[in-house]
Amino acid sequence: MNTAAPASETTAAPGLTLPGEVVTAAHVRLVSVPGVAGQVALITLDNGMDHTRPTTFGPQGLANIDAALDQAFAAAPAAIAITGKPFVFAAGADLSGIGTITDREIAHAVGDLGRRVFRRLHDSSIPTFALVNGAALGGGVEIALHCHYRTLASNAAMVALPECFLGILPGWGGTQLLPRIAGPEAAVTVIVDNALNQNRMLRPDQALRLGVVDVVLDAADYLERSLAWMADVLGGSIAVPRKDYRADEAAWSAAVAQGRMIADLRTHGASPAPYRALEMIDLARTADLDEGFAAEGDALADLICSQTFRAGVYAFNLTQKRARRPAGAPDAALARPVAKVGVIGAGLMATQLALLFARRLHVPVVITDVDQARLDKGLTGVRREIDALKAKGRISGDEANRLTALVTGSLDYAAFADADFVIEAVFEEMGVKKQVFAELERHVPPTTVLATNTSSLSVTDMAADLAHPERVVGFHFFNPVAVLPLLEIVQAGHTDDAALATAFATAKALHKGPILVKDAPAFVVNRLLTRFMGEIIAAIDEGTDPAVADGALAPLGLPMTPIMLLQLVGPAVALHVTETLAMAFPDRFVVSRNLRRIVDGGHRTLVAFDETGSQSLDPAIAALWQQGDRPSTGDEVRDRALAALADEAHRMLDEGVVAEAADIDLAMLTGAGWPFWLGGITPYLDREGVSERVVGRRFSPPGIATLPA
Repeated sequence: MNTAAPASETTAAPGLTLPGEVVTAAHVRLVSVPGVAGQVALITLDNGMDHTRPTTFGPQGLANIDAALDQAFAAAPAAIAITGKPFVFAAGADLSGIGTITDREIAHAVGDLGRRVFRRLHDSSIPTFALVNGAALGGGVEIALHCHYRTLASNAAMVALPECFLGILPGWGGTQLLPRIAGPEAAVTVIVDNALNQNRMLRPDQALRLGVVDVVLDAADYLERSLAWMADVLGGSIAVPRKDYRADEAAWSAAVAQGRMIADLRTHGASPAPYRALEMIDLARTADLDEGFAAEGDALADLICSQTFRAGVYAFNLTQKRARRPAGAPDAALARPVAKVGVIGAGLMATQLALLFARRLHVPVVITDVDQARLDKGLTGVRREIDALKAKGRISGDEANRLTALVTGSLDYAAFADADFVIEAVFEEMGVKKQVFAELERHVPPTTVLATNTSSLSVTDMAADLAHPERVVGFHFFNPVAVLPLLEIVQAGHTDDAALATAFATAKALHKGPILVKDAPAFVVNRLLTRFMGEIIAAIDEGTDPAVADGALAPLGLPMTPIMLLQLVGPAVALHVTETLAMAFPDRFVVSRNLRRIVDGGHRTLVAFDETGSQSLDPAIAALWQQGDRPSTGDEVRDRALAALADEAHRMLDEGVVAEAADIDLAMLTGAGWPFWLGGITPYLDREGVSERVVGRRFSPPGIATLPA
């Protein structure tokens, strides 16, 4: 086994630099640990910034880790341990640099460098320990996997290998080490299933159960506990079991097959990354590390130089950067404090809002409705959700009691007299909403922000008859409220900067990613989805087999089929939004008589599943649907749907509904679940040539690199 690489191999490859790399330092300390004969070399990874800028690895940072390992091995310690700065272990590769690579040789060199440096921990004859003191993502998990032993802090915010979510794979040893350490089933869960399931993170207890780490230790004195655990391991009083998973060929094959089913379900083959990752996991059963690492390196280089990864990095940057600094938001200093919130309505959406405000803002929230029965039902629903959060361990008993006390109800609008922010979530009808705001205005001061959760109606018209229309703003959430991060903040005709700034500050406090939207019919997401869905429904109306139309978009890897989306939204809501848009844009939006027939019949379930899980139109709906005699092929349906999206998105930009194409992409990523590997709508439409074919020009959103032809 190696103890130290030759000096000539300890630096990054000559000329291997990435633009804008935030260089991670690796500090070495020799520490004495009770019960350990000799000193321990403790390496701390730190990029010199606070926890809001996680530690990442680029070529120079990897070279620093390499040099730190030289120093550690030279000291001939009893053990080598690696840890991170407060709250952060390491967040993996520096995407801002790796995302710009278009040369396969450079991509290969970056992968090779990371594997070579990390492998020194794996091959060491000196015991190596990863003390994962905080968030660990991607390469942060991989450097820990190279160590002989792994501890994890009980408050670590997240543990994950999210690479497939972005369009690549764990390429610094993850696909080869994790299945050997934790088994193929756990590897498929972490590398493929979690990554494709909205980039799901592991909690510490889950990481332990899956075998990603050996022990979870209390965060209060985590480092001391980790070193004491290390002493017990070195002294032999703690034995850490290791299982040879590679001996069970059947279980290994079953896990990989399950992974392929998951990849098919989530991506429909639209992203190559999970399939390449599964090939590598499969290879790990029979290959030695040299062979496995070489294959992993080839796969990583291929994926880094793919348009899928370009799109993934662009999408990642939108959700991590633009969502936090929304374009067009006014000066935050203009925002008013929000110490009390009112919610008008006690239905499902309203109660979700009430709980979100209470949980994130920790301020009193008062809900109201037209009668005591509905109000009581809403309050009961809020308390039921609080109890469910407590039962799942998401909140403590004290927090549950606190939230229950914060959310109250009243039938009297006078209860909002001291509220700073009131949002209505009543029936989607302009007259009802105008009446609510008119009555509310008599009870609140002019500084109270009045927000509407309307999904399609004009906020300007809603505020037109008020004495103070300047404090009215659109605040459109997406369902489920607690999950989807998008918030469309609508600037109406008279909305002033103070109200707008308060809305953006409140969105940030709610942990939402807002975009500023001009007051236009259905705003962004609903307008695009309705245009898109309208083409699918129209194709079925014309005579296309529903299965053909519904499956036409499968090659894009969308999170659900159009008819499933229609069922999720609800036919009545879809009909209402379509009617609103048809009034505004009758040349492009047509109300389907079949959709109206479905709504009039009270139908909510549109999809049926057979014993194999295959989806089809519910027989009752199929019998109701009246079709013409002009069927289309799946390709024709897909072409018309994509053309409609390109046309509508360009119109929205020309109208100034949003500032840039990037805002359209961000909205669809975070509000409609548009896949990361497509990079949002506009890069995909550009790549496929749809933009130029339909409107004669590309969107060319800033911040997305395009590979040379």
